[in-house]
Amino acid sequence: MNKLSKHQLRGLYIVTPDWDDTAQLLAITEQALLGGANIVQYRHKTASLELRKIQASALLELCRRFDKPFIINDHLELCLEIDADGLHVGGTDISVADARAKLGADKILGASCYGDLELARTAVRGGASYIAFGGFYPSRIKKYAVTTPASIVGEAVKEFDLPNVVIGGMTLDNCQPLIAQGTHMVAVISSVYMAEQPQQAARAFTTLFAAGNV
Repeated sequence: MNKLSKHQLRGLYIVTPDWDDTAQLLAITEQALLGGANIVQYRHKTASLELRKIQASALLELCRRFDKPFIINDHLELCLEIDADGLHVGGTDISVADARAKLGADKILGASCYGDLELARTAVRGGASYIAFGGFYPSRIKKYAVTTPASIVGEAVKEFDLPNVVIGGMTLDNCQPLIAQGTHMVAVISSVYMAEQPQQAARAFTTLFAAGNV
């Protein structure tokens, strides 16, 4: 799935938890996709190289069935090896410019910008496809300083002609002020993967975008 248009980078963006159980990971991801999730990022910080390749390959096949973009977190070589749709890099990973040079023009490239518009500017200059802000709220999964101001979304929408995604403790309620400011994607982990009914949880988030709020 190359040369994605910007309108495809919209809606619910799910990020996988550190689950070693591949069957469970695939089952919940499929439920989320059935519920309308539009982008899947594979993020497993503690997986072995073997497990990471097995899980990423299986998730890529699943996303192909749903015709949805599949993004790898951090691991550029794995992204290229399995021909995933794109890569997401953080502040301590390879630079956006270097990643773009290695990925080529057609892959999606996302960049974590935390609460820093200058990082976003650097990412945009480096060839990012989208920019990510957060964390905004305390997370059940990731530990970080909750210092990103909600106002950064509106500022980013005005300054950059590029999709942005918000992450960090996102729930159905607390993401709505960020959607109202114009964010293009809401990234979630626990709000879908740890929900009692993941498909319904995903659909509830998707409805926020379908309602014309973005």
